[in-house]
Amino acid sequence: MEQSKRFLGVFSLALINVAAIVSLRNLSFMVEYGFGAILFYVAAALLFFIPTALVCAELATAWPEAIGIYGWVARAFGPRIGFIAQWMNWMFSVASFPTVLTFLAATIAYLIDPALAQNAKYMFCAITSVFWILTLINFLSMRTSAWLSTVGALLGTVIPGLLIIILAGVWVVLGKPIELEVSKSALIPELSLGNIVFLGAVVLGLAGMEMSAFYANETEHPKKVYPKAILLSTLLILGISILGSLSMAVVVPKISLVSGVMQVFNVFFNDFGMGWAVKLIALMAILGSFAGNNTWIIGPAKGLHHALMSGFMPPWLSKKNHTGQPVAILFVQAVLGTLLALAFFLMPSVDLAFWLVTAITTQFAMLMYILVFASAIKLRISKPDADRPYKIPGGILGLVIIAGMGILICALCFGLGFIPPDQFKHTLSFSHLLIFEGYLIVGLILLSLPALIGKRRHHSIELVKQH
Repeated sequence: MEQSKRFLGVFSLALINVAAIVSLRNLSFMVEYGFGAILFYVAAALLFFIPTALVCAELATAWPEAIGIYGWVARAFGPRIGFIAQWMNWMFSVASFPTVLTFLAATIAYLIDPALAQNAKYMFCAITSVFWILTLINFLSMRTSAWLSTVGALLGTVIPGLLIIILAGVWVVLGKPIELEVSKSALIPELSLGNIVFLGAVVLGLAGMEMSAFYANETEHPKKVYPKAILLSTLLILGISILGSLSMAVVVPKISLVSGVMQVFNVFFNDFGMGWAVKLIALMAILGSFAGNNTWIIGPAKGLHHALMSGFMPPWLSKKNHTGQPVAILFVQAVLGTLLALAFFLMPSVDLAFWLVTAITTQFAMLMYILVFASAIKLRISKPDADRPYKIPGGILGLVIIAGMGILICALCFGLGFIPPDQFKHTLSFSHLLIFEGYLIVGLILLSLPALIGKRRHHSIELVKQH
């Protein structure tokens, strides 16, 4: 059969990266650092974002049939470690649901009562309700799920993101008061340990390149096209992230991590005498975020279902319904997401609870990426003759440097996750600090345990082709 024509170019690949990674909810983390946010973004891009993109491109083009994290790591270290890596990927996704849906819940609050965005009971109920609704939607066919996801990036990210940047530009041109300090000294923020912890949030915000790497094989010349696409997408993603954070800092120097985006729109539109537009933007963001989140409900569940065929988990977790959806995994991840959302009742503020869930999400993500980086090195050594349409230049030394930087930054961000940011010191009592650390430690252990102790069963299906 004649191979279908490969159609993706530099710009198409770059846009896939932008759609997979950019999210408005991440902009609030860096607002307080103003101009200094640039340093965090550039460091995260050089040490994590670009290495991740290059490593995943090499793995995805060399083993396109691997279907992601499990296949890559299993080829390097065996099915057991491959399953652990896929489990970490699933836990990273499950832990991220409360943080992702917090933005949606806070935006819904602006349609009812903005004060609700700081109400723990409301946030918990809103997050879990939307989570279960999306889960039930994904019990239906993929077609039903897919059409809902198509509007997510446009309504939930692109339009509101560009609007924030445009409004900030208008604000500056009109000569209105600017809260953002623009100076050489402001470029270097105060780098205390309690401030550096935000590097983990920035790195987490740039995660997701392993998804777009699968499209590298859809180009005519991966060795030429993919690096150019990485460069362009890096510029676009950093540009949107940096300009978005700085635009928010123009009007609001102290911002809520949860409802910061709507807080900024509220200032802009009320000052321009267009208070009615706040609810319109909130409605757009709600619809877009709801649709966009739908994709992240089913994607990780299907990835884990694929890895479950290796036989390390009970057969009932592999259960599908008549439409082919992995209903058992969808149900379990909804239960786990609900339990993680209990953090909103454990912390003294909604913002701190949001950070706590962000921290455990970051830790699972960093563990997964460490295994991915290590797999790239191992496979270059153990399978040097495998066809690699895209190959990181510089031989094994070049790969070790690129993947090594990724491993080091992931290990650093994992450790930083145990340190609460400085801005929460005044609200964090000793008892709350113990709960903070206990949530992370116990959560990491309990949620990792099934993958670590699961025994392989005789019904397993070997998915790793040793070639």
